[in-house]
Amino acid sequence: MARPDDHVSTHEAEEDARNDAILIYVDGEILPREDAKVSVYDSGFMLGDGIWEGLRLYNGHIPFLDEHLDRLFEAALYIDLDIGKTRDDLKAAIDATLAANQMQNDVHLRLMVTRGRKRKPFQHPHLSVYGSTIVIIAEHSRVRDDVTTKGVRLFTVPHHRGLPLTQDAKLNSHSKLNCIIALNHAVRAGYDEALMLDPFGFVNTTNACNFFIVRQGEVWTSTGDYCMNGITRQKVIDLCRANDIPIKERNYSLVDTYGADEAFLTGTFGAQTPVFDIDGRVIGDGRAGPVFLRLRALYKQLIEEECRKQA
Repeated sequence: MARPDDHVSTHEAEEDARNDAILIYVDGEILPREDAKVSVYDSGFMLGDGIWEGLRLYNGHIPFLDEHLDRLFEAALYIDLDIGKTRDDLKAAIDATLAANQMQNDVHLRLMVTRGRKRKPFQHPHLSVYGSTIVIIAEHSRVRDDVTTKGVRLFTVPHHRGLPLTQDAKLNSHSKLNCIIALNHAVRAGYDEALMLDPFGFVNTTNACNFFIVRQGEVWTSTGDYCMNGITRQKVIDLCRANDIPIKERNYSLVDTYGADEAFLTGTFGAQTPVFDIDGRVIGDGRAGPVFLRLRALYKQLIEEECRKQA
């Protein structure tokens, strides 16, 4: 079992004392951290009734912001949530939050929208009569340098990503209990994060990130039918196609996974994070492989290009 000081996660960040004094956007006000509160009657607190996006600030710019907002508004449409603000309104709120905190780089933002405060503590959406609640948390958050050298250890859990008939995994909702239960299962087993299968037993995703393997120079990821279709995931797929790296979106099993040459995760916060161990099996030679390193370099170039476009 891994010792606590060995723990690595895809959201491992360096400690930054500036986060103790950040200012947080809450429904049009920018408040000190200790004063940033929502009602106990809020739909998000009470029922997990809300949606969110994770954003990353690089050199004063947020790459792929429009794509994140596309996903946010699509989710709002699906759950019949009136955000109450336009895309430009949300961009202005993000800019105001960053300006208030004098932030320019190595910042992670969480943009959250719930159905708002309820009149009574029950689930019916019509009881949310006060409009949406919008919160933006921006934290100084630099990815730890040792994550690439330590890698992440995954444990396959019995909790799978379900069919869209229950709750569509493509929905970036506040209701993350299934993923939290999966993560707890992995942590109790001494691992860093949970590897989750789809309803048919094929390898799907982790509790927090999209999952890739590399076999004989080919990059494989799931079909995307039962996981969050991450924006970073899609950028990696696009980079493979643009740079003659064979990429397959397909069903594959743990047999394929244990025998992979490399494995890695993708997400907005960590971009790409290598996986060195799955269920006690060392993946490849237990260190960051050449395909991972190439894709990470290509992604860094893509971020730089996006920032130049916004400048």
